[in-house]
Parts: sequence; structure tokens; C-alpha cells
Amino acid sequence: MTEAAVRETHCATVFFTGDHAYKVKKAVHLGFLDFTTRRARRAACHREVRLNRRLAPDVYLGVAEVRDPAGEPCDWIVVMRRMPAERSLARLLADGVPVRDELRQVARLIATFHATADRSPEIDRVALLDGLRERWTANLTELVPFRGDPLDAGVLAEITDLVNRYLAGRQPLLAARARAGVACDGHGDLIADDIFCLPDGPRVLDCLEFDDHLRWVDALDDAAFLAMDLERLGRPDLGAWFLDRYAEFAGTERNVSLEHHYIAYRAVVRSKVACLRHAQGVAGQDGQARQLAESALRHLRLAEPRLVLVGGRPGTGKSTVAGRLADELGGVLVQSDRVRKEMAGISPATSAAAGWQEGIYSAASTVHTYREMLRRAELLLGRGETVVLDASWRVAAHRQLARAVAAGTSSRMVELVCRASDEVADARIRTRAVGPHLSDATPEIAATMAREFDPWPEADIVKTDSPAR
Repeated sequence: MTEAAVRETHCATVFFTGDHAYKVKKAVHLGFLDFTTRRARRAACHREVRLNRRLAPDVYLGVAEVRDPAGEPCDWIVVMRRMPAERSLARLLADGVPVRDELRQVARLIATFHATADRSPEIDRVALLDGLRERWTANLTELVPFRGDPLDAGVLAEITDLVNRYLAGRQPLLAARARAGVACDGHGDLIADDIFCLPDGPRVLDCLEFDDHLRWVDALDDAAFLAMDLERLGRPDLGAWFLDRYAEFAGTERNVSLEHHYIAYRAVVRSKVACLRHAQGVAGQDGQARQLAESALRHLRLAEPRLVLVGGRPGTGKSTVAGRLADELGGVLVQSDRVRKEMAGISPATSAAAGWQEGIYSAASTVHTYREMLRRAELLLGRGETVVLDASWRVAAHRQLARAVAAGTSSRMVELVCRASDEVADARIRTRAVGPHLSDATPEIAATMAREFDPWPEADIVKTDSPAR
């Protein structure tokens, strides 16, 4: 016989008995929802059944009316088919059960759901730039009373700063996503506790019903909620794996920067819920709130696009350093030698050797090359990409233009200059002259460039005399 049980959340109480579950809305006002009137609770119950039938049509059975002793309606209850607790995704993870097959099914279900979910210009507005900023503002404002207890004031301040910087520079990315139709009427609260992995497929319960605007989201934002929750449960590897499967089934390219941003947003939402539960006296929620806020901060740092300048005279290993940095940061590598030859209509490996500031290396050609590099960087940064620019960066004016691009896209600027002894640098130049190479520099040109290198006090020095490991 199935045991009776009770589960409580910040806004509802669920009673489990036999094969059924009965959900009662609490008469609470939490700022982002107001269930203090019977009319509001009744409407919320009916909306919950209608909306959740999109993903679990056989679970949500209907709404029951509760009458007082006089026979008058006094409250309403959502009636559901009871799910087996041991088959919740959260429980499977806690029990150490392999869940990749189940997660693959969930990813397919959610991607299919998003593909057919309602769309409209109003949903686009609410889901993307303006609406995303409004949701962030609302959540961060609602966390102000918890600054200091239980949340660290410094963590909240950095979260706020990184959010504002990211949104300020990502208008091209979010506008492009609006044009691509990624915004939809989603689930809004996709957590492992509410996903049940049954033999005939998953059931996804408990979508957000009380505010359309919180459910109208970028589809990636919706999926990122589950990735965040898997990380909260100690499986960030499964979170990343789920997003990879989701992108596969949705037929979309992954945008890692935006994934991190949305995971951070969802961590802040859950941190707020934990703060509310802490205020209601629930033990252990203070630690949960802090953990989620710190997770949000970590993901916001990872989401932040960077413009990385890697410079130095020829032979100092700057291209090697730049390539490795691009790989480590998941960034896009843009090389001046490659761009210069592309603009001249020359194959990158074809020699275009010339004297100092002659041929395609003239002063005018160099100006055009740097402008083109920075044009590409600006486009990529606006889409949330980190960009590594490999060039000599010997002219201070070119570096200042790069700083302006970073500032204009609210991206973090990193400046590195590679240094090696003349003997080591010249030996490298002579070695690569044997076969095809992007660079056409000679030891003589390198020496001239070293004399013409404008001071670069803003850069961190990377010493490259020893081979990189």
C-alpha cells in the first residue's frame, strides 16, 4: 500500500494519498505572486492544469472544489495522478542510478515541446532583451532584503555588475535570437524534482503558471534551468551533457556564453526561493541560497566575453600563446597575418615577403588590417563570443581602438605582450622560414619592429624563452 505523505513548497502544499496527489495553493503574497484571494487561487489551479497538460496530459486530472460547512466554495485543489517518488530524476541521481538515457528522452521531449510552443511578438519582447533585463531587475531587487542574511553583500554586488555589463553589450545577440524565433511559451521552472522517468517516457510537471511573463522565455533559458539544477545536485557534467543533447534535438548551435548567463539567472531564481524558505523558517535553506548565489556568480564570470590582445615582436611565440588561449577560453582566434593576406587575395601560406612597411605590410595596409580585425571582433563580442586577437600590437593607437571596441561591447579587456630574448626569437624565425608559414617576418624586420614598438605599460608580460608546455 502506498504511504500517505505531504510535501511543502514556498507557495503550495501537496498531499499524497493512494494513487493521487492533491495540491493546495497557500494564501501567500511573495511579491512575484499573490494567492491571498480565493479568486486568485481558483484561477491559478485551473491555469496549472491547462498549462501542465502540455507536457504531462495524463497526470493533471482536473480541479476539485472545496466547500465550507454552509456548502459554499471556499478553495480549490489541483488533482493529479501520483507519480512514483523513486522515479523522479532527483531521486535517481541521489541513488546513483545512471540517467543519461533518461536525460536524452527529457531533452527530446523539451526540444519537441519548445518547437510547437506558442510564439508571438509580445513573447519575443518579454523573453529577450527588454524582458530579460526586467526579470533580472525584479529578482535582484527581491533579493535586497536578504543581503547579509543569508546572502553575501559582495556576491550580490558583483552579480548585479556582471549582469548589467552582459546585457549592455549583447543586444545584437538577443536581437538575432528574436529574429530566429527562439522565444516561446515555455515551462519556466524545469527542475529535477518535477521530472519523472517512467517506462513509457518522461513526465515533466509543475510549470510556472502564475505569471505568463515568467514563462515566456528564450527556449535555451528554459533548458538551462535543468542544467542549473543538475549542477546544484552535484552533476555539472550532466548539465552540460543535457544542453548538448537539447541542442542536438532542437537543431540549434550552442552559444556557451549565453548558456552560462541563463544558468546564472536560474541559479539566482532558485536562490531567491531558498531565501524565502529560509524566511519561513525552513532549516538548511540559508546554505542552499548562498550556494546558488555563488554558482550564479561563477557562471556570470564564465559568460563574460573577453577581448584578448596577444602581441609582441615576431618570434616571441605570440601566435602559439594566442592559439592556446583561444582553445582554453573557447574563444575565436583572429590572426593579423591571416586577415592581411585574405584582404590582399593571397593564400595564408603563400609568402608575401617584403621590406619594412612595404607591399602588403605598408602602413596603410596595416591600418586596414587592424580595422578589419576589430570589426570582426566587435561582431563576435556582440554575439557573446570571447575573441583572441593575434598581432604585434606595436602601435599604441591600434590598442586604443581595441579598448574602445571592448568598452562599446561591455567586454572585459585583457592585454598580453610576449617577450623572448633576441637569440631565441631570431632562431624561431629562421626555423619557420624553411616551410610555409603565415608570417613573412625576417630577423631584420623583427629587429626594426622592436625599435619601433610603442611602450605598452597596460600589458601583462608573458615570457616565452622556454618552450610552452
